[in-house]
Amino acid sequence: MSTFDFTPLFRSAVGFDHIANMLENASRVDNSGYPPYNIELIGEDNYRITLAVAGFSEDELEIEAHESTLKVSCNKEASDEQRHYLHRGIATRSFERKFQLAEYVHVVGAKLEHGLLHIDLVREVPEAAKPRKIDIMATASGRDALRSETTAKRVIENQAAAA
Repeated sequence: MSTFDFTPLFRSAVGFDHIANMLENASRVDNSGYPPYNIELIGEDNYRITLAVAGFSEDELEIEAHESTLKVSCNKEASDEQRHYLHRGIATRSFERKFQLAEYVHVVGAKLEHGLLHIDLVREVPEAAKPRKIDIMATASGRDALRSETTAKRVIENQAAAA
């Protein structure tokens, strides 16, 4: 496996340490592929992660969202029941699957149906983080500049009160 040195990138970037952590975590991806999953774009800001979890009950599955990580796990207890399989193709072993969530993306719900675990996510950008237009005011003299500064303060106060 190749390793990449991102040091030159971070020489001129300040505060992007989380990107280095994400790249490092991505290089340590679990290659087992279990359980299989889909990630869907449902709408402009709506997503759904679907995991195939046949053989698991709601009580055995755990979904945890912490900061920008979504963790889906199952701690399957060993069964006391002795079975003699001729072929065993349905895996029912414990697992842990992690997903990195983008900023402002959070889980809104989860449901288990027909052996599929659906986790719905939405991206909600707060008003304070959305771009806003700033009006430019021209001034002719110092008195107009003072009047414009006062007007600008009122506009900013009104915008803050509206948010």
